[in-house]
Amino acid sequence: MISLNGRDLTIEQVIRVTRGYEEVKIAEEAKAPMDKARAYVEEKVASGAAIYGLTTGFGKFQDKYISIHDTATLQRNLIVSHACGMGEPFAEDITRGIMLLRCNALCRGNSGIRRSTVETLIAMLNARVHPIIPQKGSLGASGDLAPLAHMVLVMIGEGEAVYNGERMSGAEAMARAGIPTVELAAKEGLALINGTQVMTSAGLHALYGAMQLAKTADIAAAMTAEAQLGITKAFDAKVHELRGHKGQMDCAANIRKLIEGSGLCAAVQQGKVQDAYSIRCVPQIHGASRDAIEYVRAAVSREINAVTDNPIIFPDDDDAISGGNFHGQPMALAFDFLGIALSEYANVSERRLERMVNPQLSNGLPAFLTKNGGLNSGFMIAQYSAASMVSENKVYAHPASVDSIPSSANQEDHVSMGTTAARKAGMILDNAEKVIAIELFAAFQALHIRGEAKLAPATRAVWDEMRRVVEPIEDDVVMYPRLNAVEKLVRGGDIVRAAQSVCGELN
Repeated sequence: MISLNGRDLTIEQVIRVTRGYEEVKIAEEAKAPMDKARAYVEEKVASGAAIYGLTTGFGKFQDKYISIHDTATLQRNLIVSHACGMGEPFAEDITRGIMLLRCNALCRGNSGIRRSTVETLIAMLNARVHPIIPQKGSLGASGDLAPLAHMVLVMIGEGEAVYNGERMSGAEAMARAGIPTVELAAKEGLALINGTQVMTSAGLHALYGAMQLAKTADIAAAMTAEAQLGITKAFDAKVHELRGHKGQMDCAANIRKLIEGSGLCAAVQQGKVQDAYSIRCVPQIHGASRDAIEYVRAAVSREINAVTDNPIIFPDDDDAISGGNFHGQPMALAFDFLGIALSEYANVSERRLERMVNPQLSNGLPAFLTKNGGLNSGFMIAQYSAASMVSENKVYAHPASVDSIPSSANQEDHVSMGTTAARKAGMILDNAEKVIAIELFAAFQALHIRGEAKLAPATRAVWDEMRRVVEPIEDDVVMYPRLNAVEKLVRGGDIVRAAQSVCGELN
């Protein structure tokens, strides 16, 4: 059970809830601040004070005063009118992340929402009532208004949800789960939808995959280096310490661990002085992506404990400030950066793949890794497939955050497009995992040709793990099931676990 207080949630805890279904509750220390902020809101509404979103309309309608008798209608109208999302729904883990992160932000005690309303959302999360939240429709500026409104629809008995694997109306899902629906009170609709939790959840899950892929990419590179009879001097620690970038030094250390004891890589190789950049510069290339991922990790770690709605309530100061914490720019830039970093993993992976299948570059391996070329095509089209996804990533890697379309009659005149950036990072991750899986399968084949007995202990452990699901190819076979099997190992972390079982924890 994870206790939420809005201050110390971690990325790993988020994944435990979104994918491991760990249950959550409001931390004891969060209850009094939440209740105090709610009492302040009710006091201000009763006094007739003009406070944005409590007793006024929204956006361009900020100058329209709403009477105390209409505050509940105002909040309901906000939700139903803002639920304008389109397209396919978010995956279950991302949806659960959206719910969790919104609850955590509300537990900080600066939003003025009733504790019972947050407990309803927590009950939905724990009972696995998952709102249908369309992926498209957020500008990422006044928070993720449209997608978050779809989350709230189910809380008020509207919209759609998935419960026990079945898609149904929100009202039916809540009834089956035994969770009473909510009639929103003053400020509550705004508190529930004015935040960055959709982009943050989508981007966090892409980030978590990227953190694992960083290790997997190093393993793939090490295996390709062996297949290419790589020169180990390029990975010497003193070379990388001279430059000083942590990601580069960590990657070089990983490569040294992975190829230690190899009978294929050596400090000096007959007939060549140095390897091509895609082998020799792996620490510099992978390391730069590692540093980008670390930047994103730090930004996301802050955002998942941030108060991002509006107005923000400060009861101790008798203040309700209409600011801009809902603006998604910090996440938009981070997730664009993440997408670029992931694209580079795929870019260089495909170049290493090319060196294994191209007989002019492969240091004696047969063309396309098949012994009977001409009759057999071997890995020829596997490289095509990788190249296709690398090219696709170049389209996705164009930053979303450099665009802005004003909205709400120009009241919201700069928007972040952060949710688009997060979604694109996820698409790039998907392609990068597939490309690296293709490289791994090609390296598996190449190392079989070289003789797997010559592998380093760590890479041999990976080869053996792959051998459980694929086998070396003698004649042409239907390739896609084998590529999919290796991709599953990549996504599941099996490649990393196999290597680490021999060489210890990788950076």
